[in-house]
Amino acid sequence: MVLQCHGASLGGVILVEPQVFEDDRGFFLETYQQARYTEKGIVPAFVQDNHSHSRKGSVRGLHYQLKHPQGKLVYAVVGRIFDVVLDIRHGSPTFGNWCGAVLSDENKHQIYIPPGFAHGFSVLSERADVIYKCTDFYAPGDEYGIRWNDPELDIDWGVEHPILSPKDLAYPPLGKIPRELLPVFENTGSDT
Repeated sequence: MVLQCHGASLGGVILVEPQVFEDDRGFFLETYQQARYTEKGIVPAFVQDNHSHSRKGSVRGLHYQLKHPQGKLVYAVVGRIFDVVLDIRHGSPTFGNWCGAVLSDENKHQIYIPPGFAHGFSVLSERADVIYKCTDFYAPGDEYGIRWNDPELDIDWGVEHPILSPKDLAYPPLGKIPRELLPVFENTGSDT
């Protein structure tokens, strides 16, 4: 499976398809193994794990932290989600482009999102439990977001009647966010 991208692909965003060992009892997989993930280009240290439980039609996002940007390794342990990564780094050649992938308990795929990107997901199944590892701690007061249905982004979340938090409903479109409230693109060579 490849990421479905709206515009150019996003450097540093990595889809991971872990090796799954299945037998009559069920399955086993490593959800993170530092040496193997480093080989794939995922090198940061993770400092926090989060677990999100949501019902069908929920949309969470698009979120980011500015002073404490978080890289995230995201996967669905129960259910099926459409996971979205949006490049919001001012000066990036892929600014405003997004990529998405279906993550589920069936495909067991993961997505790595580097710091400096906005992230969100919609729940396509009756319920979903999503786990994500973060490279920095949650910082109250450093929460920002992009409007989930920004017409310039044209994201098809795959849900008919989205359920959103009041906070997510109030976020502005990307084009209305002041430059100083966006991360700055630093060309590390991974975006070429």
